[in-house]
Amino acid sequence: MKPRYVPLVIVGLVLIALLTAYSTQQRPSTAYASASSSATRASVVDFQGVSGAPLGATDADLTSQGAMAKPANACGPVLTGVSEAHPVFADGQLVLLWANPPLKTPEGVGVGTSLAAAKAAYPQATAMVAPAGSYQFDGLMVTSGDKAYLFMHDGHTVRKTVVGYTDDVQRLFTHGVGNC
Repeated sequence: MKPRYVPLVIVGLVLIALLTAYSTQQRPSTAYASASSSATRASVVDFQGVSGAPLGATDADLTSQGAMAKPANACGPVLTGVSEAHPVFADGQLVLLWANPPLKTPEGVGVGTSLAAAKAAYPQATAMVAPAGSYQFDGLMVTSGDKAYLFMHDGHTVRKTVVGYTDDVQRLFTHGVGNC
């Protein structure tokens, strides 16, 4: 190679490197990707539940499918495929999921999302005021049929995310939960 072409080759390689770095940083967020993608489905919680643990599933079915375990040292059952989701059962049926990061709704809302962004994603959300004298966060509830999201917040940021049946979400917000 002639010495006069060396600077052109270097400039060309630098441009390729910059364009490659830019394009990898501009990929869309997995929170907004199609929920049918197995790579992104694991980080999405929606009105149906989470990957491998749909709302309404029985604890017996989840256990027999290997999607749930009941460790002796745990407070309750745990999901084996999505450790960031904590199940709540009533009469043997999955009725609520506490969703922790990196789990987010398909619209990108979850723990750590600003309250303004949650309201923008769900303008139809109902504001809920924590019971007087409680140590509970206020909430935003979004419903779709008999299912709901509950985003509990401190007035600025979503601190807790729950998905479940509307009646159970409402009961959780109104009456709270036990210590475990």
